[in-house]
Amino acid sequence: MSTLEIKDLHVSIEDKEILKGVNLTLNTNEVHAIMGPNGTGKSTLASAIMGHPKYEVTSGEILLDGENVLEMEVDERAQAGLFLAMQYPSEIAGVTNADFLRSAINARREEGDEISIMKFIKQLDKTMDFLEMPEEMGQRYLNEGFSGGEKKRNEILQLMMIKPKFAVLDEIDSGLDIDALKIVSKGINEMRGEGFGCLMITHYQRLLNYITPDHVHVMMQGKVVKSGGSELAQRLEAEGYDWIKEELGIKDTNAVVEEA
Repeated sequence: MSTLEIKDLHVSIEDKEILKGVNLTLNTNEVHAIMGPNGTGKSTLASAIMGHPKYEVTSGEILLDGENVLEMEVDERAQAGLFLAMQYPSEIAGVTNADFLRSAINARREEGDEISIMKFIKQLDKTMDFLEMPEEMGQRYLNEGFSGGEKKRNEILQLMMIKPKFAVLDEIDSGLDIDALKIVSKGINEMRGEGFGCLMITHYQRLLNYITPDHVHVMMQGKVVKSGGSELAQRLEAEGYDWIKEELGIKDTNAVVEEA
């Protein structure tokens, strides 16, 4: 079992504090969901975990199996087993999906142990078929000209091919129609198991209708303020966040401005 620990994490952007002491522990074989109003630091947390240079960690720790993630460069974090599916995936002209994926897989393997072309193609074809993606998607430039749904499905293709220890999925359900949501959810559920842990950031219960989380956390004012099981997300869907604000005496949930 692997563990990702976030301890008293404080993160700022241009001297404005966004995260104000986030504590969270994820284990492999677990799916966690983070919910919360806009502007509470959810996407900031995702970016800080992967080391986006715009986000300054002012105090706290992120530990992957006891190793300090904050001392790693972005590529080193990926090689160590962290994966981020971004809210707005980037386009990379001139690099095909297939080339990108093979390079990403080999980056996590020892020199001389690179995946063979035949094994890679077989694995790619099988995964794309599972995600109901046309074969031509493998030869298209990374996300270039992709629809929103195609980009999100492509993120799940990367997830299933790279097989990280922990995936942070930042609003992977954003902009998806019901058919695309089912396919994306199918891919995430396929990854569930002893060697994989997942942190999903979402606004909506609808994603959790297809991926039942083991733990649900609510973020407000740059902190995790409440945790529970899947029933917590169901109550949020039915009642909103006012009952949490009242319970905790929170008056202003938008005291921070979340950066995408």
